[in-house]
Amino acid sequence: MEGITVVQTMNQLPRIVILGRPNVGKSTLFNRICGRRRALVGDQPGMTRDRIYAPAEWMGKRFEVVDTGGMIPAEKEQIPVEIFRQAGVAIDQAAHLVLVVDGREGVVPLDEELAALLRRAGKPLALAVNKVDSLQQEPLAADFYRLGIRDAFPISAEHGLGVDELLDHVTAAFAADRPSSIGTEDAAALRSSIDRQQSAMSVPDALLQSSIVNRQSSISAEDAALRGGATASPIATEDAALKGGATASSIDNRHSTINVAIIGRPNVGKSTLLNRLLNQERSIVTPIPGTTRDAIDAEIERDGHRFRFIDTAGIRRKGKTSQLAEKLSVMQARRHLERSDVALLILDGPEGVTALDTHIGGYAHESGRSVVIVVNKWDAVKKGPTTTEDYTETIRRRMKYLDYAPIEFISAQTGLRVGKLVGTIARVGAARRYRVPTAEMNRFLKNLDLERAPGPGAKPLRIYYLTQAGVAPPTFIAFTNRAAKLHFSVERYIENRIRERFGFSGTPIVIKSRASK
Repeated sequence: MEGITVVQTMNQLPRIVILGRPNVGKSTLFNRICGRRRALVGDQPGMTRDRIYAPAEWMGKRFEVVDTGGMIPAEKEQIPVEIFRQAGVAIDQAAHLVLVVDGREGVVPLDEELAALLRRAGKPLALAVNKVDSLQQEPLAADFYRLGIRDAFPISAEHGLGVDELLDHVTAAFAADRPSSIGTEDAAALRSSIDRQQSAMSVPDALLQSSIVNRQSSISAEDAALRGGATASPIATEDAALKGGATASSIDNRHSTINVAIIGRPNVGKSTLLNRLLNQERSIVTPIPGTTRDAIDAEIERDGHRFRFIDTAGIRRKGKTSQLAEKLSVMQARRHLERSDVALLILDGPEGVTALDTHIGGYAHESGRSVVIVVNKWDAVKKGPTTTEDYTETIRRRMKYLDYAPIEFISAQTGLRVGKLVGTIARVGAARRYRVPTAEMNRFLKNLDLERAPGPGAKPLRIYYLTQAGVAPPTFIAFTNRAAKLHFSVERYIENRIRERFGFSGTPIVIKSRASK
């Protein structure tokens, strides 16, 4: 697509790539290094499939750590083949490779095959002998020297033992951002504190807790953006987003990046859309439902707008998720939805609107996210004179609670109207942060005909003052002559008049009321 640039996040930073066969603890080590629950972890092999990136820092040295799926070179099934290919891409981008093995199981033939493969890559290579959970178990690492990797480190990714020595080694050639003010004794105390704090947290507990001890000296760029703490530069105003003549000063500019969660049921084309937006195969795509498990994120930039797209796992009903990996994937998808600014609700064009689609749409609406409904695979829909209008009417009828959401008909496979979709997301993102100037709001209230507002009660409703109390989503407070909460029909009437005047395309509007004293 013309005008779209893929943002290579932290491309100036060296990358440490974690590799190995399935179920040796790669994702646990990845989470340990980046200091947060970024990758799914469990006892089931094959939890990770796509490559996952996260920023990290060790002793003043910033870098990027990459998690990969379990590698099985000889496997011919589609998903293992794609996992192996994704790992190959990560190896090409790496500054240092870390091969993770299971110290309890000892050397297995697949470890030997992968070690030989990685030695031929010609990149700096370290061996992490994982699951060495005590000093008494360190002799387990001796057997792994026959893999031919000189730099071997016994570690426990779960408890943090030995991870500091591994990081000292793999980051030795990395440049520090600034001279370290931490002395030798302080550094030792810091490492000891990290190990004590993190060893108390088991992997199952870490999966269920919302916080994790963070060894990084600064919050990652992704978390800062998702939590709303990032310092943002102004975003250019999209005039088409707002009917009220918004100016740059009327947009809340605390976010420079629009976080977009791509959600939907399995196999509707979410990963295909991400790959199309990036013009690269960032996510594994197969006809097998549930291929994506971890949330995969990447940034693009267009016309001065920066977007972080998050490809989430397909959401199923709770009763339909039986495997641990599926349950954790759905939990992570819900979490990323709640941290996004805009949700792209992907529908399968040929299949039509399903009950699960309406269920997921309800998730998005209840979370307070802005929403764009995206009908994918439109190139595969048999067209008639009124096909688009009929489809739109069906969506509006079955998803009445999303009547504010624009609808886009695209084909992620061919790229049909994907560029238009990006423009719609920019407009919806701007509308979400739009703040109506006080003078405009006063003029709006003056012309608001409350006699037409439906609702019970013989006492005529009077609104003395109407103010916008917040953005994302836009929240308005009406000071009235009634102590009770406004009737929902009155709230709906005010919301509709606000949309007619100021737009707010794609974003929910919250109306609150207070009795005027």
